[in-house]
Amino acid sequence: MEMPELKTQNLIITLLKPDDVRLLVNYQNDNKAYLAKWEPLRTDEYYTAQETKKRIESNLESFKLGHSISLVAFNKNKTEIIALCTFSNIVHGAFQACHLGYSISETYQGKGLMFEMLQSAIHFVFEEYKLHRIMANYMPENHRSARLLHQLGFEKEGLAKAYLKIAGEWQDHLLTAKLSS
Repeated sequence: MEMPELKTQNLIITLLKPDDVRLLVNYQNDNKAYLAKWEPLRTDEYYTAQETKKRIESNLESFKLGHSISLVAFNKNKTEIIALCTFSNIVHGAFQACHLGYSISETYQGKGLMFEMLQSAIHFVFEEYKLHRIMANYMPENHRSARLLHQLGFEKEGLAKAYLKIAGEWQDHLLTAKLSS
């Protein structure tokens, strides 16, 4: 599959290339404290250019193999990363599904840009990958994610106890999914 470039009113959505490492390092470091309560514990090494470049290269390889799609939303000048989303664990066959994870820069939260990115990205994944189900899970206290997923048409399917180790603690997650129909 060729590298996607989705254009919305405010964003350019595509895959990161190794040349974009500095932009991702800036995003990660600028949002380190803000995102900490929603992500696994990270070592200092995680935030370095060397490790970030390795992740970008790994994401590109995973994309080529059809296992995941790690998208980034740039501003229109492609000088800043606004948000990230990843469609991971892509399974074909009888399941035709994947998981969705995402984050947005603290600077841009509350402006509708995460919705704009995900609306476009979800449409792309359903159309190009012919998946039937996209699953997205969130911690019950993450009210912004609850509203966002509801607006995008995700429906609650259940509660998973101690689902992911986030910020050093096993956290319950509400399970949601959106079907292609």
